[in-house]
Amino acid sequence: MRLPVADPGEVDIALVGVPFDGGTTNRTGARHGPREVRNQSSLVRRVHHLTGLSPFDILRVGDCGDAPVNPLDAAESLALIENYFRQIHAAGARPLTVGGDHLITLPILRGLRSTAPLGLIHFDAHSDTYDSFFGNRYNHGTPFRRAVEEGLLDPKRMIQIGIRGAISDAANYDWARAAGIRIVFMEEFISRGPADVMAEAGAIVGDRPTYVSFDIDGIDPSMAPGTGTPEIGGFTTREAQALIRLLGGVNIAGADLVEVSPPLDPSGLTALTGATMLFEILCAMAARDPSDIDPPPR
Repeated sequence: MRLPVADPGEVDIALVGVPFDGGTTNRTGARHGPREVRNQSSLVRRVHHLTGLSPFDILRVGDCGDAPVNPLDAAESLALIENYFRQIHAAGARPLTVGGDHLITLPILRGLRSTAPLGLIHFDAHSDTYDSFFGNRYNHGTPFRRAVEEGLLDPKRMIQIGIRGAISDAANYDWARAAGIRIVFMEEFISRGPADVMAEAGAIVGDRPTYVSFDIDGIDPSMAPGTGTPEIGGFTTREAQALIRLLGGVNIAGADLVEVSPPLDPSGLTALTGATMLFEILCAMAARDPSDIDPPPR
């Protein structure tokens, strides 16, 4: 967004890249997401056309670089990412992150760990609450199950919006439902609309700190083709913007935009869409007085 390179201690919102796709089960390339989203974000302007809000005039925002990763060692990468976000959290900044595959959300949540689990508003085609793939429990289909098991997220304060597509087994959603996670399939979203669904989301997470995670594959692949696991029948970009704009009252402790895979979309449209969604999330974070956010432990 043409912002200065900054230290986390100098900003309220730390824009961070996590160039890691070692949790991808099929089509790779999301490790290049931060680089291309940064490129496309040069088109982001200062003021939201609808609200007139300029997040850069309300909050100190800076690019805090990329978290370190080891592309050949997923376990080491998880530890490196967690430590990086722990430092951001300790500095008092809230992270706004671009991935990277969806596994990166797990070490981010570990880095933001506090005394109480966070709520979650999750936009995605997939629930990502599975137990394992190919015998591996740490991949982009399992981060939210691990996060609940580790006490990082409160499943009773979690809502997943836009879920759709064929599944591998009829029991794929059983664990999430039993844990109390609210799943809004795309068909329900279409029948109810953004305002009604987001009113429910706000009621579920309440006023306590909440994480927001937006998987670019929540958007229909006709509009965002550069992603590893595309599912037709998704949000339009206009619907996605409407959803994010209704986050304004949420106590957002951090957020991410994941699964942009530039090699799968040489046009750059998916990365531009990701950058635009990041700006929308930033505006939602700025819409709430940052003094209302619970301070991190020192």
